[in-house]
Amino acid sequence: MDTVSVNKFRDNLKKLVEQSLSKHEPLRVTRRAGEDFVVISAQDWEREQETLYILQNSSLMQQLADSAKTHIERKGYTPTKEQMDEITGI
Repeated sequence: MDTVSVNKFRDNLKKLVEQSLSKHEPLRVTRRAGEDFVVISAQDWEREQETLYILQNSSLMQQLADSAKTHIERKGYTPTKEQMDEITGI
């Protein structure tokens, strides 16, 4: 994560915000007389919140582990020829 002072952030606000948005990387802004803060796009913030929700939900984590195991063992769902024809519209 890049870090800039609050003065540099203020002087280059538009450029630094656009850079953070386009790179999808947070930007840490430091302040001499206060706590630092982070600039992150709303889309990235929502994605992080969803990830935290999943990581904190043991039921969802178990579903993910089961799915990964099935994938590795190649025991996943395989549609029949008729189902594939219906899916592809053939």
